[in-house]
Amino acid sequence: MARPRIRTAEAVTAGHADKLCDQIADAILDAILVNDRFARVACEVLVTTGMVVVTGQITTKCWVDITGIVRETIRRVGYNDPVIGFDHNSCAVIVVLEEQSGDVSLGVDRKGAGDQGVCVGFATDEGRDLPVDTCLMPVPAFLANRLAARLEEVRTSGRLDYLYPDGKVQVSVRYEGEQPVGLTDVVVSAHHHADADLTRLRRDIKRLVIRAVLEPTGLLAKDTKLWINPVGAFAEGGPRADAGLTGRKITVDCYGEACPHGGSAFSGKDPTKPDRTCSYGARWVAKNLVAAGLARRCAVELAY
Repeated sequence: MARPRIRTAEAVTAGHADKLCDQIADAILDAILVNDRFARVACEVLVTTGMVVVTGQITTKCWVDITGIVRETIRRVGYNDPVIGFDHNSCAVIVVLEEQSGDVSLGVDRKGAGDQGVCVGFATDEGRDLPVDTCLMPVPAFLANRLAARLEEVRTSGRLDYLYPDGKVQVSVRYEGEQPVGLTDVVVSAHHHADADLTRLRRDIKRLVIRAVLEPTGLLAKDTKLWINPVGAFAEGGPRADAGLTGRKITVDCYGEACPHGGSAFSGKDPTKPDRTCSYGARWVAKNLVAAGLARRCAVELAY
């Protein structure tokens, strides 16, 4: 009989400092591609207390209001009040951009890729016996992302109006062989108003986030340990508490610890960069092979 083992994955909400950077970079990319589909974009973002820095290489024939896009993305995510410690109106926005290197563009213009790199796609049917559709994703990664999405939902809908945008979750799943059989630990850390009642917060998160997401899976048990804001107060979060950078949540953006990733980030890159498009393509191949019943688990690795 195979020995039980535990696999863990984490996810973050839109207000996490690193994920905020990813969204700003992608918002700039999207705005440029709408007007110039042949643009070359490699956008990087840094956020810290009261400041956003946009840098990288962009070559395009169009003009976009980068400062306006930055502020609107920050507002949309939920940093819209100085009380939070970071807000879209008062933060400084510094833009330091260059055009794409001529040597790099030469390779792309010859119908090549905008970079070298290793790209990985993965799919697994390990969640086939669960009463929820896990989208052929590793169960810990799937559940972590669903919890983060739910934490975001109860905040933006106003159901838990004392929450702020930052948040992290972590899920540990017990396996027997290759099958998930139960949850050992669930961690939810939720950014909140300074005067929020922690007892109420823990009760609300347990009922509206953890149980709402995990009970339908059948994996939540009486002995599952729930860690909700285990350190205590989380009143300082986002860029006020931690500098953020694009590309620091690569494992979160991929498959958790279930599969190696290529090492390159996705956000802020136009389609000539294989880091993103090739990884999506590899996932498409792996997912279709598993969905067709040709494999139970499949990893596709492509090197440019």
